Order: sequence, then structure tokens, then C-alpha cells
Amino acid sequence: MTSLATLSRSKADSPSDQASPEVRTLAERVFHQLQDAIVRGELAPGSKITEPGLSKTYGISRGPLREAMRRLEAHRLIERVPHVGARVVKLSMKELLELFDVREALESMAARLAAEHMSAEEIKGLREVLALHEGQADLKRGEAYYQREGDLDFHYRIVQGSHNKMLMNLLCDDLYYLVRLYRTQFSASGKRPQLAFVEHHRIVDAIEAGDAELAELLMRRHVSASRANVADRYAAVLEQQSTPSAD
Repeated sequence: MTSLATLSRSKADSPSDQASPEVRTLAERVFHQLQDAIVRGELAPGSKITEPGLSKTYGISRGPLREAMRRLEAHRLIERVPHVGARVVKLSMKELLELFDVREALESMAARLAAEHMSAEEIKGLREVLALHEGQADLKRGEAYYQREGDLDFHYRIVQGSHNKMLMNLLCDDLYYLVRLYRTQFSASGKRPQLAFVEHHRIVDAIEAGDAELAELLMRRHVSASRANVADRYAAVLEQQSTPSAD
């Protein structure tokens, strides 16, 4: 299946026409390395990033690095701050809750449409993704539930199954990487992994049964639970950061 991320990343995401094939290949590699580091929290939210620092870390020249950073900025994973430079995006609690409010509304709609439009082959592919997730060591240990991007991401496949291009653009392009960042860092670990996995199966059952109303309800509850968990964990992090060190 063609990854929708490949289809939906348009002008803002494609390398410069002047860039050589070698530069584009290097930029692609570094983009994915940095994106993964940001999503996993290895590059912390709000942390400053510089071209010299990244160039040294990844052993890459400035040209490909600038292209990779431009793509990260287009995906809202980094932002340019006047008189500061580039830094990893960091949402306020209000912004984070607003993001999940939008996600709850749109993803529940996507689940309803998926129940109406997903083919048997697409549903089979969705179950295969869950089977792949079930075999992950982190989920087995109940420690985390890390989903890779695109076609290996359960929520991404649901949006694809909606067959609604507007939803695809909003959830698989405009908001996808930002949602994935906070979902991974604050909802994919702790007590949520096993519960989230069970909820995923119930959503697929409703979609396969063609029960659009139930699929929408289950997805809404699922994202709402994720929102509450993310909010609690993010609040704890903020409190920890604001507490003076004993040293």
C-alpha cells in the first residue's frame, strides 16, 4: 500500500528543485533521524537546536541539513524563534488540549466513515498492523506502545480508511507529526499501552461490522482517554520542571 504520508506531503515537504539527488537523499535520511529523535523525546520539547550542533552529531553538511530542518518546520516539529533560533516545538497545556480536542472530533468522524467505506482488504491490513503491534516487546512488557509512522500506525490507517481526502489532509499531513509526538511521549507509555491496544481491537470490530455509530463512539472514548492521560502526564512533567532542585 502506498503510504499516504508520501502522497500528502506536497510542496512544503518536497526538496528544493535545485538540490542534487545526493543532497535530497541525505536530507531525507537526516529528516527521518531527527523526526524520530523528536517524537521519542531524545530531542526534548523546547530544546534549542543549531546547524553546527546537528551537523556534528549526524556528520552531514549544511545543505542537506537545512533541507531536513525545513521539512521538520513544515511538519511543525521545530519552530524558529526571533533572537533565539530554531528549537523543538513545545506546546502549552492549553495548546495540547486543543490539539487533542481537534483530534477527538476528527478521528471519531474518520472511524465512522471507515465503518462505511473500508474494504475487506483494508480491514485485513488493519488487523495485520495490530498483530504486528502485539508482537512488540515493549507492549508485551506493558511498558509502551510505540507505533511507527504511516501505514504501521493504527490511527493513520483508520484515517486512510475514511476515504475522505479532507480528513486525510488534516490528520495525515497538517497535524500528524505533532499529534504523534505527544501521543508517543505522554500516552504510549505508563498504564495506557495494554488498554489502548484492547480499545484498538474493539474499534476494528465495529468497523468490520459496519457499525458506524459504534465505531465513532469507541474512537471518541479512546482519544478522550488518551487526552486525559496525556494531560495528567504532561502536567506532572511541568510540575517537576518548576520544582526547585534540592541541590
